[in-house]
Amino acid sequence: MSFDSLARRSEPMLYFDTLPFTPGRAHIAPIMPAPPKQSTVLDARAFDRTLRRMADEIVELNNGIEGLVIVGIQRRGVQLAAQIVSTIAEREGVEVPQGALDITLYRDDLQTVGPRPLVGQTRIPVDIDGRHIIIVDDVLYTGRTIRAALDELADFGRPRRIGLAVLIDRGGRELPIQPDIVGKKISLEASQRVDVLVQELDGGNAAIIAEREAT
Repeated sequence: MSFDSLARRSEPMLYFDTLPFTPGRAHIAPIMPAPPKQSTVLDARAFDRTLRRMADEIVELNNGIEGLVIVGIQRRGVQLAAQIVSTIAEREGVEVPQGALDITLYRDDLQTVGPRPLVGQTRIPVDIDGRHIIIVDDVLYTGRTIRAALDELADFGRPRRIGLAVLIDRGGRELPIQPDIVGKKISLEASQRVDVLVQELDGGNAAIIAEREAT
């Protein structure tokens, strides 16, 4: 047996299970980003207490329920509005008219949405002329969603007054829009977001802060 044969036998044997990858190259698993950190702003009990307080404040702001109409912004503002209307009905014995707005076609960045934007239901059940309208939304941020809602409401009539109730005010306004009623006010970095969960869509009520996913 030659020296070269012995030398080749003494070399360690390397085996690579490379299929279906490039032959001769070991597969290196990609590094997955860590899941975003989350913290709870409102748990289910605090969420319920907050909505009940907001319902009371809406009635106080309107000096009763006469002429009051509550309009939620799609999507989760509609569910919040329904819970507020239910609370008012429990305490006042009268069900306040409730509507829904989908502001998609009124957005100032509609051209970036695509040629076929998904549009939800807009429903205003009563004539709003001379009435007191409360717009309900889940999170108030730049103010652009509320501006769009005001533009859409103007197509339905001329209310006597329009108020704004939001579950979470996270700051960061880009337009001079401020809420009349706030469930909870927090301050967040641009890298953070607030997710509002509702029973009807998510199986439970909560408000959660999370880091935005890197793009």
